[in-house]
Amino acid sequence: MNSNEKAKRVGIVFIALLIIGGLALMYTGNDAIVQGASKKEGILTAEQVKMSFDSVSGRLIKEAVKEGDMVKQGDIIMELDSTDTDLAIEKVKAQIAQMEAQINSTSGTMGINFNKASTNENQSFRQIDQQQAAISSAKATLKNAEINYNRTAALVEAGAVAKAQLDDAEMNLQVSREAVHQQEEALQRLLGGAAYNGSTDSLNLPTIANERDAASNMANDVEALRQQKAQLEVQLKELMVKKERLTLRAPEDGKILKVLAKEGEMISPSTPVVLLESNRSYYDIYVSEEQAVHLAEGDELTGQTVAGDKKVTGTVRLLTKAPGFADLKQSREKGQADLTAFQVRIYIDPQDGIIPGMTIGVKDSEFTKR
Repeated sequence: MNSNEKAKRVGIVFIALLIIGGLALMYTGNDAIVQGASKKEGILTAEQVKMSFDSVSGRLIKEAVKEGDMVKQGDIIMELDSTDTDLAIEKVKAQIAQMEAQINSTSGTMGINFNKASTNENQSFRQIDQQQAAISSAKATLKNAEINYNRTAALVEAGAVAKAQLDDAEMNLQVSREAVHQQEEALQRLLGGAAYNGSTDSLNLPTIANERDAASNMANDVEALRQQKAQLEVQLKELMVKKERLTLRAPEDGKILKVLAKEGEMISPSTPVVLLESNRSYYDIYVSEEQAVHLAEGDELTGQTVAGDKKVTGTVRLLTKAPGFADLKQSREKGQADLTAFQVRIYIDPQDGIIPGMTIGVKDSEFTKR
């Protein structure tokens, strides 16, 4: 048998195998579409968190973790230099203390001025009472002078006394009148224009009212100082928040995958410095339309690991139309139309022995039993 005949026989056998394989696929249902619709497997993937300093910058002075470390929520990861922030905090604290001293001083002065106004009012009332008594005494003297003058005038007219005595009585009368006038003017000066009915019980002296108004106005100064203090306290809180942000802490439990910054480097705000692998893991599978209608976000599904055949429970978090590359294309001689695929993302419950990278499959029975 020559080489040409041998090649023909090999070709015939190869063609026969292709035909038999195609027929087997058609009748057993193991073509690409059937296989794609039946296999619901996905790679378990852990969510990764890019950690960065929030709105602060500075020189990295402490790197508390290394790649591969397991961390707990709240653990210190890195620290930036806080010297400038510490100085700013001390400065604001000193300003707040100074403002408190000014508030206390102004409040004390206001209280003193109120007390002083009350003291001056009491003293003025006593002086007014004394002046009123002086007026009453001067009026009594005037009345006696008038009586003496009238009596002397009658005696002079009767020729019982000399006219010189009448002149003296008249002079005493004039002096008494002037004394009353002077005492009344002194009283008006004490009153300062206030209405006076002979009693100080309801008397409101303008000078005392002015003193009290001046003391009351100091309350505005105190309030202004309090507002300035409140602004400084807000500034202090902002600085304390900034200082807290200079320490980067783990947002959740996880594993340090990569440290992107080293001690001594200048770190910019919101620049990733650590890559953290969280304990939240998921896998994606792709299902047909017929299977998708039996699912809803929030449903629980049970999968199995390809290695070890361990059961893994999880919750559907996402059910959406899959990208075009996941659709099953018409690939058989029958010319079956394309089949739309749906993406299902399943977050698993933490379980010993189940680690990212494992392949997890979901049986068709998980969809049909719903």
